[in-house]
Amino acid sequence: MDIQQTTNIIAGQADSIAAIRDEVNKVIVGQEKLIDRLIIALITGGHILLEGVPGLAKTTSISTLAHVLGLEFHRISFTPDLLPADVVGTMIYNPKEGTFAPKKGPVFTNLLLADEINRAPAKVQSALLEAMQERQVTIGDNTYSLPSPFLVMATQNPIEQEGTYPLPEAQVDRFMLKCVVTHPSRDDERRIMNRFTSGRQPEVKAVLSAEKIDAMRATLNQVYCDEKVGDYILDIVFATREPAKFKLPALADQIQIGGSPRATLCLNIAARANAMMNGRAYATPQDVKEIAHDVLRHRIMLTYEAEAEEMTADDIIATILNEIPVP
Repeated sequence: MDIQQTTNIIAGQADSIAAIRDEVNKVIVGQEKLIDRLIIALITGGHILLEGVPGLAKTTSISTLAHVLGLEFHRISFTPDLLPADVVGTMIYNPKEGTFAPKKGPVFTNLLLADEINRAPAKVQSALLEAMQERQVTIGDNTYSLPSPFLVMATQNPIEQEGTYPLPEAQVDRFMLKCVVTHPSRDDERRIMNRFTSGRQPEVKAVLSAEKIDAMRATLNQVYCDEKVGDYILDIVFATREPAKFKLPALADQIQIGGSPRATLCLNIAARANAMMNGRAYATPQDVKEIAHDVLRHRIMLTYEAEAEEMTADDIIATILNEIPVP
């Protein structure tokens, strides 16, 4: 399939993406970027980690999106007393028949909200590993496939440290994107206040289906990424590992660990999905730049020197994007 044919298919899907945005915007105000990132995660089959203080409509965003897409939605509130079986399920004994039968947990859904994931201990967090990576869950001696599409959106509160368990690097790397949700602008907050204090709750309708999402995923495989854009992606990721080789010696003392090969794969796929969201059948360096922060910010570990200087991963990424030559 050539680029023109793929462009025609993407143009036909543009109305569906616009309809999703319009319906979600009936409820969510001022979080257009977050909604686009959720759609990108769905199209690419990735997962998303949201960081933000309470009250920023993180839960409302994904539950509304699930309704608009006509998908099943479950929410798990992660707490210190949660058990792995509370997430994936367990075997239940039937005294009448004298047998054990599987009881599937809330992970068997299309969109799963792992609310404040860093409040549960490591054994519960790791229960999601197989589900997120392999799209399957083992209960007892049997392995069960998860529904398609399957998306985990985990949230964590950045300001509270008591009673929390930081996510291990292996778990964090499973998330394709990490988005930081900030407070809305004054105008957006006025719209929120007027909309939700009127006594009338906005209603949304389903405008898509799982089959159409699968069709979008098939189209994504046809989106073209030129070799020069691929080299640009490699330069960005390798600059996080070996900054001195890219004439960024100042970053050598600020980066402890750079992006993994999974970062390269995710940056390529997410850039092509971003191009598709903008109606194009080919990825450009600008697509890479637009998605780079969300793909890389949780994959770069800073040194103590960088933290002492109050540097952030976003500062590092911004420096790399400004210095790496654009093809």
